[in-house]
Amino acid sequence: MEKLRKYKHVIKVLMQWILLGGIIGAAVGSATALLLETNDYLGKIREGNGWLIGLLPLGGIALGYMYMKFGTSMINNTLHDAAEMNNLVIEAVHGKKQVLRRMGPIVYLGTFLTVLLGGSTGREGAAIQMGGSVAETVIQWFRLKKGDAKIIVMSGISAGFGAAFGTPITGVVFGMEMAALGKLKFEAIVPCLVASFVGHYVTEGGWGVKHEHFIIQALPPHSMLTFVKIAAVSVIFGLLSVSYCQLRHGIQTITERLFKKNHMKRAFVGGLIIIALTLLAGSQDYNGRGLSMIEQSFKEDVPPFAFVAKLIFTAVTIGSGFVGGEAIPLFFMGATLGNALHTIMGLPLAFLAALGLIAVFCGGANTPVAAFLLSMELFDGKGVEYFFIACIVSYIVSGHHGLWTAQMVYEPKSKLYKITNGDTIGEIEKRKQ
Repeated sequence: MEKLRKYKHVIKVLMQWILLGGIIGAAVGSATALLLETNDYLGKIREGNGWLIGLLPLGGIALGYMYMKFGTSMINNTLHDAAEMNNLVIEAVHGKKQVLRRMGPIVYLGTFLTVLLGGSTGREGAAIQMGGSVAETVIQWFRLKKGDAKIIVMSGISAGFGAAFGTPITGVVFGMEMAALGKLKFEAIVPCLVASFVGHYVTEGGWGVKHEHFIIQALPPHSMLTFVKIAAVSVIFGLLSVSYCQLRHGIQTITERLFKKNHMKRAFVGGLIIIALTLLAGSQDYNGRGLSMIEQSFKEDVPPFAFVAKLIFTAVTIGSGFVGGEAIPLFFMGATLGNALHTIMGLPLAFLAALGLIAVFCGGANTPVAAFLLSMELFDGKGVEYFFIACIVSYIVSGHHGLWTAQMVYEPKSKLYKITNGDTIGEIEKRKQ
């Protein structure tokens, strides 16, 4: 009788996770389809109307007002601010805060505005935050307990990432890996699995949205020299991710202090700086998402310092309060840096662009398992041994830096680093300063 009750409990919990994961996946998949299609449409409008970049400072005022007016809420005597973006979602996984249900619609409007007017941004941030927003709605509808709520938020992250990039396997692991370095939260695997795959198939199969595909034409031969070269360039890719994270955090800290967290003023000034940078660059190649140059970097030479330009454009955009995502800009930086290094390293162009795309993302996101799986899904499993090395090296070299200051260090990346378990990336960076 006791065993029967246990089996009933297991089946009940399993069915609950499948049901909730399916609901979240369907909702986030549909919302992500809207995000992708609208971003593509707005991106084409911007490319055909270069003058729109002149409106970016005014767009920054509108975006800042939206976050200041509608993006904050006091819950249990604690301020919950949607302007914390992915950090708020991560803190919800840790049980410290809650995702605001209106966070998803706000970040979508903000992303559309940023993309239309020429800010340098991506998509996964909006998808993840919408995933968190949908998850919080489900949590409140079903009145879930705190422990279950954390798991559901992770499934929202999985749904958003899997649907945004057409990589459902990566989405499953990303939801479990994003919040903490050194730990995969396997207790969330069932709802994360269901949410990511349902989100992906709703986006692609249900709404017919197509994702970008990159092709590696050739792989380098297996040799000790090749593996040494892979490790060497991966160190460079890891350092590039650190450079971006530090510059972006620095700009955010300075602008928040200078303007006393007035997001309208921050974004207005950031918009002016982006206009100046665009005039200095002489083109709008580094505004928007930059997907065309990512694709170009797999086929032919691109400007050798394109990765530096994208780093600066994105750090100013996100650091001054505009929204969207940082994965695609990191893809851009890594792919174009790999493109620039291919003649020096004597490695195939498309292969090194792909390696850079994955390794820079890995170093910034601190998600080596998800990044490795991403390489398998994006590049059809080609060169897995090379991508495995690149992810490990970049992850270690990037140290305890990262895109999201709320990420918790469950265990240090290596004994080379003297880090206290339970610290966040933000706390570690403050101590270093």
